[in-house]
Amino acid sequence: MDVVRPIHSDDLHDLIKLTRKISYGITSLPKDKDILYKRILESQDGFAKRTKKPRGETYLFVLENPDTGKIIGVSGIISKVGIFAPFYTYKIETAIHESKMLKTRKEIQILTPMAVHNGPCEIGSLYLSPKKRRAGLGRLLSLSRFLFMAEYKYLFDPLVIAKMRGVIDKNGRSAFWDAVSKHFFGINFPKADYLSMVNKQFIAELLPKHPIYISLITKDAQKVIGKVHKNTKPALKILLEEGFTINNMLGIFTAGPVLGCNIKDIRSVKESIKKTIAEIKDEEIESELFIISNSLKDYRACLGHLKIDSSGSVQIERDIALALKVKIGDTIRFVSLYPPSHHSERKKK
Repeated sequence: MDVVRPIHSDDLHDLIKLTRKISYGITSLPKDKDILYKRILESQDGFAKRTKKPRGETYLFVLENPDTGKIIGVSGIISKVGIFAPFYTYKIETAIHESKMLKTRKEIQILTPMAVHNGPCEIGSLYLSPKKRRAGLGRLLSLSRFLFMAEYKYLFDPLVIAKMRGVIDKNGRSAFWDAVSKHFFGINFPKADYLSMVNKQFIAELLPKHPIYISLITKDAQKVIGKVHKNTKPALKILLEEGFTINNMLGIFTAGPVLGCNIKDIRSVKESIKKTIAEIKDEEIESELFIISNSLKDYRACLGHLKIDSSGSVQIERDIALALKVKIGDTIRFVSLYPPSHHSERKKK
């Protein structure tokens, strides 16, 4: 049974192998051993701290296949961006141009560069091995983060954002980068993407200081503003179903959209239920599929079936108990893998 758990130092080798499969644009998972190891250490520090309020901690989770012991996916949370380095973004705004003499009034969209300090919580670093994109594992990897957040709300800023990967081709070419960003940074996109994980100082120095008129950008670049990479569409769909909405913020390199939602309004947070285990059964339980997590310091989550009895306690299958390392009397948190709207759509089909 595939299990989500916090990343460990000895996962480095598998994480390196996993990132070799990633195409361009997932900035936080570069093909760099030293950076990845640093991120693992930061995550371990974040899980160990359990501070009383968010201070920019990193939490990285991996999806492990217990049959092979191999890592097949990764996802992450930053408790609050802008603490150690600014969070850079473009904000889409509207400029009014009006001439009384010509009796003309125009509303023109502009991109305003921003450096956010003391910002929101950010989810990211989501990647699942292409061969494992089946049976709800992508949802498990993405949504299990929200069960952790539901359990420890105080660790995260109330506003949660997700910066989505923009449109990039297989050669690392971005129409937005070519039309806008490269004129300021003077390097190609893959190099800038990598350097942004090494040191963001160059962004502070070279990011445009003044708004950019969208109408003056090439048509090809305009078409990709606010659009996501084709491989990111499933992740976008999941987050929209969870209650996230597309706001007026964009990534500075490829102009991918930024989504946002208050933590209390995320479906997997507000609909999750916490119950005590009353029975562990050897036989299969018939129910819809849930994401189930433990409430232990050693956080773990998996997919499974369960039954709530008349007393309000739950029955779970033995393989779930083993995967989560829980016993009778322990508490678990769970939520339906799919929102009600998803079930309705499937019935219509």
